Parts: sequence; C-alpha cells; structure tokens
Amino acid sequence: MPLGVVPAGTGNGMAKSLLDSVGEPCTASNAILAIIRGNKRSLDVATIWQGKTKFFSVLMLAWGLVADVDIESEKYRWMGSARLDFYAVQRIVHLRQYNGSISFVPAPGFEAYGEPTSYNNISEPTNRHNKCGPSKEESVNIRQHGYEGPDINLENMDWRTISGPFVSVWLHNVPWGSEDTKAAPDAKFSDGYVDMIIMRACPKLSLLSLMSGLSTGSHVNSPYVMYFKVKALILEPGPLTEDPTRGGIIDSDGEVLARGKGAYKCDQKTLMAYDKLQITVDQGLATLFSPV
Repeated sequence: MPLGVVPAGTGNGMAKSLLDSVGEPCTASNAILAIIRGNKRSLDVATIWQGKTKFFSVLMLAWGLVADVDIESEKYRWMGSARLDFYAVQRIVHLRQYNGSISFVPAPGFEAYGEPTSYNNISEPTNRHNKCGPSKEESVNIRQHGYEGPDINLENMDWRTISGPFVSVWLHNVPWGSEDTKAAPDAKFSDGYVDMIIMRACPKLSLLSLMSGLSTGSHVNSPYVMYFKVKALILEPGPLTEDPTRGGIIDSDGEVLARGKGAYKCDQKTLMAYDKLQITVDQGLATLFSPV
C-alpha cells in the first residue's frame, strides 16, 4: 500500500526529500498534488532489533549530539522548529562525548572504514549501562505475526568496527532530516543501504561551523566527520566519557528507543534497553507516493 507524506510536523524530512528530488518547495500543497498524481517510488526500510523486540525505521536513527538535541529540546517545543537550533548551541557549548562502538557491513567502495572484526565477536548483548529500559525479567508484548524483518545471513558478511568516543552517530535513509538539514547528501531512497554520519572529538568552534553546513550537506566534508554507507550494523552505546554512570539517548524517526541511566526523562519506559542494537536494511520494502 503506497504511503502519502504531507509536511505537517517539526522536521518533515521525508516530505522534504521527496519534493527536493524534483526541485519543488516543501509545502503541503505540493505534497498533496504529488499524492493525487499517483506516481510511486520504493523506499528502503531499516529493521532495528534487540532480542525479539523490533522497530521499523524509514527516516533516521541517532545517538549522541543529534539525539540529545532532538529529544531534550522538546522542553522548548513552544519555540517551534527554532528549538532545535537554540538547544543545539547549548549542547555544543556544553559538549558531551560517549564511549561505545559501531560495527558494520560496509557498502562496496567503503571497505576502508574501521578495522576488521567478525559477527560472532560483536553480536552478544552486554547489558552494562541500562537502568531505564526493559530488563530481561520484564515481559514485553511482541506481535509474532506480520513482517519480521529481512532474512539475511549476517555471520558470513565482512564486518568492520569503529570505537569511540563519539560526539554523534547518525544513520540516514534519505537525504534530508528536516526541512533545513541535509544530513546525508548522497542518500538514496532504495539503494539497499543507510548512510552513516559519525562525528568524533572536535573543537567547539569547528563544530559550530560544521553544524552550520547541515543546510547544504557540506558538513560531510569536515575532517571531523566520517561519512559512508552500510548494509547492516550493530550499535553498542556506552556512557558519557566524563561520567561513566550516565548514558545517552537513542532515537529513531523522532521516537525514543532507549535511554541510559541518568539520561533525560530516564524514568520513562522505553521500547528497548540502552544496550546493543542490530540494524539491517530491506531494500525497497515500502512504497511512497512521489512527485515523479
């Protein structure tokens, strides 16, 4: 069933990506006209899972600076979309870095990133930093019927790994994260990969300059940014470098998946624990109404 996307939220990244692909402004009227015309295009879907718990993502996943700004800025929702810029400056001034690691299967042409590893070394959960998500003792209601994610053999793939600390880890399925944030300029709707944007330790002035390039996508050219495509990955989130008792936030498509101990609104229940997450991409699984 094709999905029609109309920009009516704070970010509107999917609608912006669709309309920008044909040079049209991101407006509700243009989006509605695209739906009426009835043209369609395929869209990759990422399956995020932890044990038997699954979440399907079509836009993005973030951990670190981007997730902190996205979720913690909700306390300033009365400011509208300006809340993101306002809180981003606050977070850069008081910059956080997180320990952890990312293991991934690179797309062809990106095999030089990271160090070699094997799936068996990285696939076991650690459960070290979480106090806010569901514990192993808690039962989570899981629907066993319906689509369960792609059936691929991860063990036989060529895995690579990168260790922190990280300022931010950002995965993107389409070019635009919001109407003024071109997060992944080389992202495609249905190429079978997600684009990974990793920010490492960076001087604050350089980070401010880097963030100002988000509107054009030029941030990916910064020496403090790694930008490449992956087919599958395992994210192992860790604690703050300056406070090992505190974790961070992982969000996907604007929804909080996991909160570490001491994170913003840590007392609220989350779908997953602040522990290893496995992500795979199913090429062209969804269908969208498109301008062309």
